[in-house]
Amino acid sequence: MRRPLVGVTADFRTYDSAPYHVVGDKYARAVWEVSGCTPVIIPAMAESQDAKDLLERLDGLMFTGSPSNVHPSRYGRSADKKAEPYDEARDAMTFPIIDAALETGLPSLFVCRGFQELNAALGGTLHPEVHKIAGRMDHRAPKHDDPDVRYGPSHGMTFTAGGRFAEIAGTTEIEVNSIHSQGIDVAAPGLEIEGHAPDGTPEAVVVTGAKAFALGVQWHPEYKALENDFSTRLFQAFGKAVKG
Repeated sequence: MRRPLVGVTADFRTYDSAPYHVVGDKYARAVWEVSGCTPVIIPAMAESQDAKDLLERLDGLMFTGSPSNVHPSRYGRSADKKAEPYDEARDAMTFPIIDAALETGLPSLFVCRGFQELNAALGGTLHPEVHKIAGRMDHRAPKHDDPDVRYGPSHGMTFTAGGRFAEIAGTTEIEVNSIHSQGIDVAAPGLEIEGHAPDGTPEAVVVTGAKAFALGVQWHPEYKALENDFSTRLFQAFGKAVKG
């Protein structure tokens, strides 16, 4: 019996003047090891792919995190150096895929940048520097060479009692990592916020009335997912939805 195929969105980056389509190992590994699915990298080549045709060949989608941010034009704002770096090739690929995935009911998990893409695609806005909002925490990663420190627990997360995330977690309180500067400013009308950081920052959302699994998180559950109880539960729930 074949493993289901999960499309994993790639960044468009340049190394030594050469273009690359890049996906972090931790995303693909979480899909393979925890969800029990085969990751398929989706290059940031919107000009060569039809979103609906692509999704007909996939069983699920994961929208990954990235060092880049969503371009402000995607949520009605002007470009700002504070929100750099951008990856407009990725934006051009992921936004049509989000629309098509929600329309067709393809199970989808949105992580970090993917979480932000989802909010912007549904009509919400983003703030490039959450730590500069009065009363907010610094959500950026610790400056440390050890990834276990950078991706280590950073703050609490409170889920809505009776919500989808609380159901997956088996509790309303967990600890999560924090590796982002940009975050939700105004939440999209199509999203239900089910998780907040201690400072009120929205960090866990469910697409209202979605036809299938459609959850987003601002943190990085994919990092060593088998070593974190909630991460394991989340990717297993995603895998179950993909497998139908």
